Amino acid sequence: MVAKSDAGQARRRRRLTTAVKESLRDLRVQLALLNHRVGARVDLKDVDLDCLDLVNRHGPLSPSALAQQAGLHPATMTGILDRLERGGWVVRERDRADRRAVVVRPLRERNGELLRQYAGMNNLMDDICAGYDEAELELLAGFLRRVADAGRDATDDLAAG
Repeated sequence: MVAKSDAGQARRRRRLTTAVKESLRDLRVQLALLNHRVGARVDLKDVDLDCLDLVNRHGPLSPSALAQQAGLHPATMTGILDRLERGGWVVRERDRADRRAVVVRPLRERNGELLRQYAGMNNLMDDICAGYDEAELELLAGFLRRVADAGRDATDDLAAG
């Protein structure tokens, strides 16, 4: 009887793991659609919005560091930065330490536009999180960090070979 119970538990665990993976795929699609809609409202391509987010979170960055973080070719990054700079989202400046180097710095004046576009999702997330206690939120945050790390590792593996 123990083997039958173990087999049932293994099947249930596989089903639950599959459900988590399917939910993450659904989440990816929904966030991509949300980002696409936000980008359209502020006149940014999806990739521009991704790069702007990276600069806002990790900047100032050199164009090559930004290209590496975004997984893009440096020549592609030039066009993206041209659009972001024309739109008043970023500025390219000489690095103070190395005047030959350029860094990309976000212009925070326009962040309010993005925050307004994401306000609905942020409010819904606050409502969802309110239904969890601190320990559950720590578990969820840890899980999502580990999933993001796994995504980076898988991306790096694909890029390497």
